[in-house]
Amino acid sequence: MSTDSLLQWREEFPILSRCNYLISNSLGAMPRGVYDSLNSYADTWAEQGVAAWGSGWFELPQTVGNKIAPLMGAPPDSVLAHQNASIANSILLGSLDFNDRARDKVVITELDFPSDVYALRSWLPGHMRVHTIRSRDGISIDIDELLDAIDERTRLVSTSHVLFRSAFIMPAQAITEKAHRVGAQVLFNGYHSVGVIPVDVSAWDVDYYIGGVLKWLCGGPGGVFMYVRPDLLPTLHPKVTGWFASRAPFAFDVEKLDLREDAYRLMNGTPGIASLHAVQPGVDIIAEIGLSAIRDKSMRLTALIIELADELGYDVVSPRDAERRAGTVTVNPPHAWEVSQELLARDIMIDFRPNAGIRIAPHFYNSEAEVRAALMAIGEILSDGAWRRHEPS
Repeated sequence: MSTDSLLQWREEFPILSRCNYLISNSLGAMPRGVYDSLNSYADTWAEQGVAAWGSGWFELPQTVGNKIAPLMGAPPDSVLAHQNASIANSILLGSLDFNDRARDKVVITELDFPSDVYALRSWLPGHMRVHTIRSRDGISIDIDELLDAIDERTRLVSTSHVLFRSAFIMPAQAITEKAHRVGAQVLFNGYHSVGVIPVDVSAWDVDYYIGGVLKWLCGGPGGVFMYVRPDLLPTLHPKVTGWFASRAPFAFDVEKLDLREDAYRLMNGTPGIASLHAVQPGVDIIAEIGLSAIRDKSMRLTALIIELADELGYDVVSPRDAERRAGTVTVNPPHAWEVSQELLARDIMIDFRPNAGIRIAPHFYNSEAEVRAALMAIGEILSDGAWRRHEPS
């Protein structure tokens, strides 16, 4: 009988009964409770019609944000839910003042998620320049080099808290401390962190933090959360905006937008109410389990992946130091893309990233046996030549 108490949660995730689901770094398994949550949404809409806005719909972005806030050390009412990271980034970046020509520098890394960089570059005025920190190993960033790049000309550091290819954990507190020491601000992408590693935006004095629920929070697509340090809200003047950001949305004043002073200052138009219902069961489960237990198990399972990869002779493209490694291990066996396709054909759910390899991401609901089965399958696929059926024509 298993001594892993977290495996009791497996029955709450239907997909686990039919496949080996090791891809929570891309899309977390759907909790069974989503059925009830979406039925509740449909019932409310059907029974109340437009009156549903007065029964919690209007406040729902903050209701969801307040469920996520404790998982990232944020105070109540400081986190709001949005539709996706590109929109949230544009809302925030369009709110920042880049007019100080003495601060004409933004620091990023080459291992950041491209969509974040696309949004950033689209909002920077012509006089701003982007300073990119290169990786020497494809796994990590030289933190001393990054910190040295943050100087008195820096307006913003925009980077991932956890790098998506390798799961390398960036030292958020050290980055924030250096930025603040020279008068700069920091925006972190938290897609690969919140829900699988401890995060404390308040203790670290983080300025801005944007993440998503679809991965480790098992909240599905269509849900992103944005944290803004509360004292910074009055300094933000959004260009991507809408009537939900107004102090008096039902005044319908076309001449003037009087922005709210709270987190709704960065809201825009009507939110996706259905998605905000789907988000909640996964977040509730993560909160009930607690991040300490999730992190402990994640460290054990990812260590097991590395141990097995070493035994099989496969390159590991993730940090070996558990304190620097989040929830994913990327392994790079020969013919990695073809192997990944055969794993998927065998209902072993992983993914592949160019210039990295096969990403394997167990969550609290996975077992050691599933991890072992995935690594053994890679060996079998290579030894029996099954990978060849996926060779590009």
